[in-house]
Parts: sequence; structure tokens; C-alpha cells
Amino acid sequence: MGRRIVKAIGLALTLAVAGASFGQSGVKKRMDLKELVIGGGCFWCVEAVLEDLKGVEKVESGYAGGHVFPVTYEEVCTGRTGVAEVVKVFYHSDQISSADILKMFFVSHDPTTLNRQGPDSGTQYRSVIFYTTNEERELAENVIKQITAEKLYANKIVTTLEPLTNYQRAEEYHQNYFAKYEKASEAEKAKMNAGYCAYVVSPKVTKFRQKYASKLKKG
Repeated sequence: MGRRIVKAIGLALTLAVAGASFGQSGVKKRMDLKELVIGGGCFWCVEAVLEDLKGVEKVESGYAGGHVFPVTYEEVCTGRTGVAEVVKVFYHSDQISSADILKMFFVSHDPTTLNRQGPDSGTQYRSVIFYTTNEERELAENVIKQITAEKLYANKIVTTLEPLTNYQRAEEYHQNYFAKYEKASEAEKAKMNAGYCAYVVSPKVTKFRQKYASKLKKG
């Protein structure tokens, strides 16, 4: 009887430790795993681009900021909530730095168009970096200064820096949306937003993959 109790306690402790190593998002937390929350238009595009980077463990589509929480995709699409479509990037800091992720973020979307990316317009599509510490805010400011000094864009960068509030994982069907589209059959694509994926997301992702192939995961 005593041995069973000891075993039960041991199993409970093991499960507790294992459970504690996972965050709300279901991504296993490791000592070197860090997070960044950024937005640059439709989260399908940003997610598809950044999840290919070496050192990135996972990219999660979500919502952040604004004055409505919790919020639905339909509410965000009204443009009246102040909420932005964002992604949360989980990455290994010993393989890729926060600064490098931000630089890739800046070259993968247009940070000079206010509340707009391509055909998508509204505050929910604003270019934004959410920070949780002064160090993260200062890093973002420095990267913006560097991008500006390199004159990558003719117009002024309008990316906003905002304290992280009201973060929420987006609905499950949004997660890995473009990856699902790429693997889908023609019949399955017909049930998705195939036009947007084919004419908006795909060209952007293809261009990024070709230009920054050396920074992407193999296979």
C-alpha cells in the first residue's frame, strides 16, 4: 500500500512538472525559448513567412491590443475594436536573435503604409511590435533606426510600438492556414479562402523564400 502511494505521488509530481513546461499555447517552454508578438497585416501572411526561419520553433496567429477582450475574428474585422491581427513567435535565442527576427519582420511586409497591407486596410492590419519590457521596446526602436539608416524604404516607417495587452490565440482554423492551403487538395482548397492565398499570401511567401533561402530551415 505504501509503495503505491509513493508511486502515485511520484507520478503526480512528474505530470505537474511536465504540465508546467507548457504555456497556454501548448508550446513546450525551454530555457532558451523566447517569444515576440508582432503584427504586419493579415496574420496568415506573417505566420507563413516567419515560421520557415531557422531557430523559430512555432508561430501562432492571434490578436492583441485594443479595448475588447476576449474578441472574435468577426469583431476584429470590423476595425472598431482597436485589436490587431498578430503572430506570437516562439524561437530559440541561441539560434536566432530577437533583432534578426525583427529585421526579417521588417523586410517581409511594408512598414510604411499606415493601417494597410496590400488589399487589407484598417487598424487591425497595422504594422506593430508589442513589447513586455523596456528592453524589448528599446530593441525595437534600435532596429527601426537601423532599417531607416539603411534606407530600405523611401517612405517613413510607421510601425507602432505598444505594450502587450489582451493577447489571445486566434481561432483554431486560422492556425497554420497557408501551410494547410499548400497541402490541401483542389477540393479542400475550394472550401478555403483560396483566392486570397493564391494571389496575396503565396507571392509574398515565395518571394521571401527565394530571397532569404539561406536563413530558412531545410526541407
